[in-house]
Amino acid sequence: MPIRNRLTTCLGIEHPVLLAPMDLVAGGRLAAAVSLAGGLGLLGGGYGEGGWIEREWQRAGNARIGCGFITWSLARNPALLDGVLARRPAAVMLSFGDPRPFAAAIRASGARLVCQVQTLAQAQEAAAAGADVIVAQGTEAGGHGQAVPLMALLPQVVRACPAIPVVAAGGIADGRGLAAAMMLGAEGVLMGTRFYASAEAEGHPEAKRRIVAAGAGETVRSVVFDLSRRITWPEPYTGRVLRNRHAERWLGREAELAAQAEHVAPAYAEARARGDFDIAAVIAGESAALIEDIAPAAEIVARVMAEAEAVLRAPRGLV
Repeated sequence: MPIRNRLTTCLGIEHPVLLAPMDLVAGGRLAAAVSLAGGLGLLGGGYGEGGWIEREWQRAGNARIGCGFITWSLARNPALLDGVLARRPAAVMLSFGDPRPFAAAIRASGARLVCQVQTLAQAQEAAAAGADVIVAQGTEAGGHGQAVPLMALLPQVVRACPAIPVVAAGGIADGRGLAAAMMLGAEGVLMGTRFYASAEAEGHPEAKRRIVAAGAGETVRSVVFDLSRRITWPEPYTGRVLRNRHAERWLGREAELAAQAEHVAPAYAEARARGDFDIAAVIAGESAALIEDIAPAAEIVARVMAEAEAVLRAPRGLV
């Protein structure tokens, strides 16, 4: 029972599964693997490092992929968008900022405009900006986000934006999550943490191992890792990461960390470079508790779809 809906039609994909454009983790190999498996791979444009985007786009080969940007950072270097649009991406995803300055150019290029939102008000703004797809991101998601849980946010966004396909993000790592999201009105899912723990992801092997080993409640949402990297995010965004020794040391002492950031940041960067994740953060969401292996991206997509289809076929959704 293949799942066909407005999302698959809009994006021209076989399966309603999107790769979250994780900064420096969702590289060309991973984006291509997800797209070739029938989903949509989104390159992690992140803060906007032009050389990295160029290199990783080449690594994706001829795969049909898209790209995602942190919107407030893209606004500082909008020429990056021109370079991506010249490559005729399937879609461009904007997160964490006003999409309006970029919406017209994206849509005029033929790419689909995907807007990730964390509140109902943001969803309404995305709809007004002409979003082709809205991603409702719950607080369970890894990386940056806000405080509203997906179970509360998703139905509100679906109800408020009936003409636009909505994708669920945050805490989803398997087919049961896709089926549950569809019961709440979503037409697909965007997964980050599950694809971080994939063979093609650019993440450090130890980071992937820690995601697989993580249990329930082993993440924390805070500004500690941003302060440690000396990256200033606009309020009210915070970042969800796996708990580690560095996070436990500074949680509740953020003002002190900010005052010492000039000294903490070099040691933090060195720890990240050598793969010391007792200090450096593993950016991951609550779905880490559901992940039991590091698998090829194509296998992840196939598993998600087979499980979702089985759940949706079963009487009353039970298997």
